[in-house]
Amino acid sequence: MLKMRSKHLCILILSVLFATSCGSKKKTVSQQNDRNVAPAGIPRNGDLPVTRYADIVDNYIAEFAEIAQEEMRLYNIPASITLAQGILESGAGRGDLTRRANNHFGIKCHEWQGDKVYHDDDRRKECFRKYNDPKYSYRDHSLFLSERKRYAALFKLDIDDYKGWAKGLRAAGYATDRLYPRKLIDLIERYELYNYDSEITSNHSRRAPVAKIGGKTHYVKKGDTLYSIARRYNVSVEDLQRFNNLRDTSISIGQELSVELK
Repeated sequence: MLKMRSKHLCILILSVLFATSCGSKKKTVSQQNDRNVAPAGIPRNGDLPVTRYADIVDNYIAEFAEIAQEEMRLYNIPASITLAQGILESGAGRGDLTRRANNHFGIKCHEWQGDKVYHDDDRRKECFRKYNDPKYSYRDHSLFLSERKRYAALFKLDIDDYKGWAKGLRAAGYATDRLYPRKLIDLIERYELYNYDSEITSNHSRRAPVAKIGGKTHYVKKGDTLYSIARRYNVSVEDLQRFNNLRDTSISIGQELSVELK
């Protein structure tokens, strides 16, 4: 009887030890799996979390570079500047405002008639523009810069002068941070964003320097065409092309044209 009790006791002890061992192993596996779970707000790359800031920025650039280049073609804003601003203002797409409103450039409501969200910025619960898709945020950024007189001087710069653009944005009041130009330039040079400018300028002639022949200067506005400008100043399209060293009739918002009056 004593022998049987001892046998039962041994079996009980072994069972407890086995259960404890299994529980410990399961806990260890669980901890290892936790390391493979991306923290909240970090985008994933396949099955592995993307945790390095450089990887996050690279993913952002890959997603939005083409859109930034299209805006450059249409509005003569360097793609490098647009991308750098998007990275900085949106936290490379991870910022709360960007997630809630697809607002990549921190543009506030102003005269905005579309959807809105309220977000703490310089003050609590400020009004910001909300977009259905990030591409509309990029287009609104282009319109915001090209349609406001305080940014007109930027469009006189060479299309690939990202340093001039970075400094000019702060000077025109886009940002109050005195380090804003340096931050944009650092992003452009660290990630070689200037290459996206080169791709556009190599396929399209740069905006020609204005030939100051006399007469007056016209700044291209939304809806202007070379033909409508020629009619307004009673000159021929060919004359406008000659005055401004234009190879074709393509012009862009904010562009400066020299007009010789007859």
